[in-house]
Amino acid sequence: MDMRLEQLTAKALETANIDRYQLAIAVAKRSEELLNGATTKLNVDVKKAKTADIALMEIAEGHITIKGFVDKD
Repeated sequence: MDMRLEQLTAKALETANIDRYQLAIAVAKRSEELLNGATTKLNVDVKKAKTADIALMEIAEGHITIKGFVDKD
């Protein structure tokens, strides 16, 4: 990973327009998908990187669309 974790998290929050709690849920869900055989949208070796890191990078780069969160204003 060439971006620091804090920068990557900030970029993911901005890109997906969600809060930290929602991001944690999204990263966990995508990480589970990757562990269960889903292919990554990035050019990284899944065996050398943590699935949570890959999921966060995918969200930050806009490769993953997050659906299902509804604002309750």
